[in-house]
Amino acid sequence: MNIGLYFGSFNPVHNGHLIIAQHMLNETDLDKVWFIVSPQNPFKQQKSLLNEYDRLHLVQVAIEGSLNIKASDVEFKLPKPSYTVDTLVYLQEKYPSFTFSIIMGSDSFQNLYSWKNPEHIINNHTIYVYERPGFELQKDLPVKVKPVQAPLLQISATHIRELILNNKSIRYLVPDIVMEEINRNNYFRLKDPAKK
Repeated sequence: MNIGLYFGSFNPVHNGHLIIAQHMLNETDLDKVWFIVSPQNPFKQQKSLLNEYDRLHLVQVAIEGSLNIKASDVEFKLPKPSYTVDTLVYLQEKYPSFTFSIIMGSDSFQNLYSWKNPEHIINNHTIYVYERPGFELQKDLPVKVKPVQAPLLQISATHIRELILNNKSIRYLVPDIVMEEINRNNYFRLKDPAKK
């Protein structure tokens, strides 16, 4: 079983994330995609993040009914901040019969060498990279790095949070059920969601 790991804060999950996940299932040899919700990304400020359990819940409702996509809280159990290499080692030990690949945008890929133990990641896992505007992939990529042409929507979680703070609609940017949950729970309306 080849599992594509899609790491992110998903703050909140939006239609762009979901389209990429489904596209990877359609266009690669991945059997399933797991959204790995990161409780604390070492490159992001904690105060801008909604509580990890709330972010996980939004992913769960967004993918409800999807047979090949799942939400994972694996990083909630690991030391913080979350390092991709540590999560990969943990998952490979827990599921030795699975193959784990990584899904990421070309913007993240350009930063990969600043991550913890990037050589281990590149040498041991296939990385499916979808190109994002302004972050072109070089031609001589490592053998396990596979470029994938994917539909690109200019949707960002930052923009969605700004719309919510300004009482503007996020319809069509996120699944309706996610929008309903955000509205019902007043997510992202506080300046410092960590204090909720």
